[in-house]
Amino acid sequence: MSFLTGEFECKLDPKFRMMIPAGLKKKLPELESEGLVINRGFEKYLVIYTKKEWDKRLEELSKLNEYEEDNIAFIRYFTRGATELMPDAAGRVLLPKFLLEYAGIKGDVVLACQLNKIEVWDAEAHRKLMDDEPKSFGALAKKVMGNKSKEQE
Repeated sequence: MSFLTGEFECKLDPKFRMMIPAGLKKKLPELESEGLVINRGFEKYLVIYTKKEWDKRLEELSKLNEYEEDNIAFIRYFTRGATELMPDAAGRVLLPKFLLEYAGIKGDVVLACQLNKIEVWDAEAHRKLMDDEPKSFGALAKKVMGNKSKEQE
């Protein structure tokens, strides 16, 4: 899978179905055969993974010591609500109502691609998030990326 890029505004129909935008669908060749997986994000948004990417996450989790209390809690909360999405004949995916409620999604959504996953935001919440840009994006970039050596590049 190549990295996912772009932001897409989408409408949900009254049954909570969403069309995958054509530009994004091109980046998801396995969509028709394998589907996607959606679950809760770390904040009030949802996350969509390709099935292969979700399986990688589960593989990582399977290596954690299942007798450690923090590991058990993390696995439980990370996987809670994970649901497979398969497109219907019209190319729509049905977003689970309980996940939409968790994320506060009431209508229009923004699909924000983040390298190997897609964040699903309530459109208004996403606008507010983007309006709250750091005062100095350059300072944030230095803090996050500034310690990379030339060998890592």
